[in-house]
Amino acid sequence: MYRTFDYDTINKYAGRYNPSMIKAYNNEAFAYWVRSFTHRALSTIDFTLPEGWKGNGVKDFFKMCLLRLGFVGVWDAPAEGGLIFNPGTINGYNIYYQPTHFICANPAFKTGTTDKVLTIGKDCELLRLTPDYGGVWDTIEYYAEKMATLDNAINISLINNKVAYILGAKNKGAAEALKKMLDKINRGEPAVVYDQRILDDERTKETPFQFLERKGVKNDYLTTDQLKDMQTILNMFDAEIGIPTIPYEKKERMVTDEANSRQTDSISRLTTWLECFNESAENVNSMFGTSIKAEMHFNKEENEGGVEDVDNKVNFDWA
Repeated sequence: MYRTFDYDTINKYAGRYNPSMIKAYNNEAFAYWVRSFTHRALSTIDFTLPEGWKGNGVKDFFKMCLLRLGFVGVWDAPAEGGLIFNPGTINGYNIYYQPTHFICANPAFKTGTTDKVLTIGKDCELLRLTPDYGGVWDTIEYYAEKMATLDNAINISLINNKVAYILGAKNKGAAEALKKMLDKINRGEPAVVYDQRILDDERTKETPFQFLERKGVKNDYLTTDQLKDMQTILNMFDAEIGIPTIPYEKKERMVTDEANSRQTDSISRLTTWLECFNESAENVNSMFGTSIKAEMHFNKEENEGGVEDVDNKVNFDWA
């Protein structure tokens, strides 16, 4: 999932999921939503890291490695400044099918080869975010695809929702007269005067122009509905990663138990990530004497009650 493939291989994988006519990934909207969802996901966890990992974008790089790859290796490298972390790959397995080695390549390593093969538990330890050693990039791309597809539909809807007059003129004179009248109307003139002769065609005695009315426009799937669906998808993503939210289409009165159930749903995956990370952090802390840990940014425990059912409202008093 997170490996580098050539163009032909990517097309083979993508073709099995999306028909070639659908461009859900290779567009600016998809890139925008991936970036947006990445920032939202980064906001859900507060990391306590060693001092050397906090400045000059190092902490941001650490977070991105966890989100995209799922784990990093941690070891003591005196030539590189002491305790460091780096992305890499895992290899081997023990009796419980857990990895035994961490392999890393970095051209900036100052001693020995640029490739490192470290024994987990002896030379290094892993900090991982998920039990399966994977990141959450699949979740980000899953929702980014849906938002990008809906984003395109909204752009089309914004154009098609313009209810314009469709007029057909029988001759050039009638067409020019209609254009002039519409110009005056659009300028806001309170009254428009026209020559009655354009009402009849002297040759055929028939109406020289016709008006085609667009009926049932309000019954179409319009921008307002699409924007609601966009907010629904956004709320679904927030619930996946642990951002407090309530359904956009919530009922007029949501009781406390229903709202609390929504809170539990929104932190289920985040709780798993935190437990997994802190468990791996215990090994790192034990080996290197650090105090690495992760905490929930939107802390439910700090808010006693959290939900108050008053005056038909749902009040999330998050810290």
